[in-house]
Amino acid sequence: MNARRASSDRFHSLHTHGFVRVATATPDVRPAEVAFNRDAILAEAKRADAARCDLVVFPELSLSAYAIDDLHLQGALLDAVEVALADLAKATRKLVPVLLIGAPLRHKGRIYNCAIALSRGRIVGVVPKSFLPNYREYYEKRWFAHGRAITGETLVLNGETVPFGSDLIFAASDLPGFCFHIEICEDYWAPIPPSSHAALAGATILTNLSASNITIGKADERHLLARAQSARAVAAYAYSASGPGESTTDLAWDGQGMVYELGDLLTESTRFELEPELCCADVDTQRILNERMRMQTFNDAANHAAAEVARFRTVRFEHQPHYDDAGLIRPIRRFPFVPNRAAQCDQDCYEAFNIQVEGLRRRFEATGAKHLVVGISGGLDSTHALIVAAKMCDKIGISRKAILAFTMPGFATGEASKSNAWKLMDAIGITGAEIDIRPAAEQMLGDMGHPFADGEPVYDVTFENVQAGLRTDYLFRLAGQREGFVIGTGDLSEMALGWCTYGVGDQMSHYAVNVGVPKTLIQYLIAWTVRTDQFDPAAHAVLQAILDTEITPELVPAGVDGIVQSTEGLIGPYALHDFFVHHIVRYGQKPSKVAFLAWHAWHDRDSGSWPMGYPPEKRMEYDLADIRKWLEMFCQRFFGFSQYKRSALPNGPKVSAGGALSPRGDWRAPSDASAAVWLAELRENVPEG
Repeated sequence: MNARRASSDRFHSLHTHGFVRVATATPDVRPAEVAFNRDAILAEAKRADAARCDLVVFPELSLSAYAIDDLHLQGALLDAVEVALADLAKATRKLVPVLLIGAPLRHKGRIYNCAIALSRGRIVGVVPKSFLPNYREYYEKRWFAHGRAITGETLVLNGETVPFGSDLIFAASDLPGFCFHIEICEDYWAPIPPSSHAALAGATILTNLSASNITIGKADERHLLARAQSARAVAAYAYSASGPGESTTDLAWDGQGMVYELGDLLTESTRFELEPELCCADVDTQRILNERMRMQTFNDAANHAAAEVARFRTVRFEHQPHYDDAGLIRPIRRFPFVPNRAAQCDQDCYEAFNIQVEGLRRRFEATGAKHLVVGISGGLDSTHALIVAAKMCDKIGISRKAILAFTMPGFATGEASKSNAWKLMDAIGITGAEIDIRPAAEQMLGDMGHPFADGEPVYDVTFENVQAGLRTDYLFRLAGQREGFVIGTGDLSEMALGWCTYGVGDQMSHYAVNVGVPKTLIQYLIAWTVRTDQFDPAAHAVLQAILDTEITPELVPAGVDGIVQSTEGLIGPYALHDFFVHHIVRYGQKPSKVAFLAWHAWHDRDSGSWPMGYPPEKRMEYDLADIRKWLEMFCQRFFGFSQYKRSALPNGPKVSAGGALSPRGDWRAPSDASAAVWLAELRENVPEG
């Protein structure tokens, strides 16, 4: 099999794209019944293997149970634990997942609360708990010694000498990015958790074997710590707490499991379940590593903590990844720029909208202008810019009449668009006017010797740009005449694709209020203004009509069949392009990985979640051939064509953490670069269908 065919066959494998399937397990447990617990752990390990997991995190002291108090000091129990570990090693030789099992172990006359890393039947290392709670309901120092100072040591376990210490990081030699660290329960609550330095030393997946008992509100606290640590350490964090079966003499247990990545919750268990739970998620280690590369604070922190980082040993093991199509267990947002938190949707939309309002307010007051000048086409972008300007006027207490809005019909302007433009201007209550650009365009085309001036139906780029340029030229002259400044209407999606007329065209303005907002978010924010009654019913009616209209530049007359010029028919769906720009600009992902993610997000309209209120009739799906086609166009335009337009962008506010394209902010690139590298990677690694 040639290399190209091999890479194509591996396209659908999560391992190809830097994912590691991580699970938290809540097995059955009985206090001090080691053989029972061994078999329960093995049962979950087999389930995890069937689920194609790479790493499974069991609770703290899961082999002996946690809440057994002075029984931890019994030699018979400790002997049984070591025998059970030998049994587990023998029974798991053919299982793929790395298992992290909790058990009490003896070393140099002391007992340690340990996590054992077991890979394909071999114990690859043992990590002792660093911080032992000895307050309120906890009394661990009665039984265990802490492992903070244990570095560079080994432990003899069932005749095998294995690495032992709090200085261990485990890394797969054959799966880049699969590098994990282990901490145990209370380590999580320390002011500086051991995993902080482990992350700086290279661990991408931080794990916690816990026996945290449950009290009111404690589940939220655990979420807070996992989310914060995954974000601050630029890592994934997998947490597994003891569940039903532990002794309830004085405490209770809920079996909470969860996996976070860079502050995002990937999965969580159902708490208080009586049946064993396996909670799986695919962690994107490449996303983590890419984020660390661009985040210099992370690297500075590693240098600052050089002594703590240097103490870690890396234990390497052969994982033997399968590279099969095992699906993808992970929430993927179809619309990464659109708010997706149902409980906070209104807050997120309010913030997005008011970032634009505040940016425009500051610029308006700084210029000392008397008017805001904007062109209104009846399309999405100019509509959104207008309602932002209207809210700005309301905020600073001036009349909306200060907004001078002009609709400028050209050769292809439809009656519906022109009607919507006027209805919108009237409903918002601004100063509206109309300038027919056709006479000026005919004059210019004639002066240029363009065939259209002689009656020929030649609708080329020049024909389109003359109209777009005239509209912007009028707006600038009107602004100069009337002590105003021009509000830019172009959005982030158009900037990414270079889908704008450079210079004297829609690429230019005095302030580009929409430049940080992609098309999909503009659509959603306009719908939000309607849903939350931001304006009056007349305005809401026209806003909805504009949302229901196909996106078109209306620069080329309709054909004999009556079909109007379709933007998405020419350059592809904005839903896909916004997906592409997010993953490429924000995380530096390779085109093949973006295609892999896009396929999982978009190939089935009935799977996954949609933004709140997204109309069912507008839900679409795309196959791999479509994704590859439009991603190829995106790479060609984004990397090889349109940077010169972005390099000359006027000011405008960044709105989303997903990024912006300002040359003074998130994205800086040469205007004369080539797209060859990205196109080659795409064509080599993404199947055509």
